[in-house]
Amino acid sequence: MNKQEPRIITTEDGSHSVYLPELNESYHSSHGAYRESIHVFLLYGLEAWYARNRGKFPIRIFEVGFGTGLNAWLTLIWAEQNQVPVLYHTIEPHPLSEKIYEALNFTQMDETLTHYNGYFKRLHKMDWDIGKPLTDYFNIKKEKITLQDVQLYPTDIVYFDAFSPKKQPELWEKPLLEKIETSMNPGASFVTYCAAGRLKKNLLSLDLTLDDVPGPPGKKEMTRAWKKS
Repeated sequence: MNKQEPRIITTEDGSHSVYLPELNESYHSSHGAYRESIHVFLLYGLEAWYARNRGKFPIRIFEVGFGTGLNAWLTLIWAEQNQVPVLYHTIEPHPLSEKIYEALNFTQMDETLTHYNGYFKRLHKMDWDIGKPLTDYFNIKKEKITLQDVQLYPTDIVYFDAFSPKKQPELWEKPLLEKIETSMNPGASFVTYCAAGRLKKNLLSLDLTLDDVPGPPGKKEMTRAWKKS
């Protein structure tokens, strides 16, 4: 049987996501990919950390799952608009094809951001496994590697955007979460769309502190954890 190729789907806010038939899973919430990324990773991740640590630069971000590049692109825009230096490290063992990422419509979602549109494709086209500045305030290293094998750097914010625990259970268990926690700086935050009880239990067992934050559209809650300062 031939392997089914990923395909683009449209979510409720009009933005695209990518559906993987082999996993029966999409990269984002069906309730809105664009809104989900802004809510989980920008608003309750980056903005929340920055509110607590204003003046502490550069901000070091580690993302599990480069995927469509949406989180990286939105973070690049934030860094440029706020003139705050960001060092961004992201992993993706299975990058999307050029045919797929060139068809994604994220750059059409907000006409006030058209100045940054060209950076979306540049994020995808840049070389893997080599860190370099993409703008004056955004330096990124993409690695084509698994979480199990990657060497982590000290991190201020973790964007945990892996597939769901039902699809990739090993990524959500304590051994790999402990690997990430060890890399987190004092006062660092960990954010993810997932609100599973087992995940929260694992994070608490690593001596991280959880707080209650509302989920993105279509979800009652998400997960945010902090490492003690």
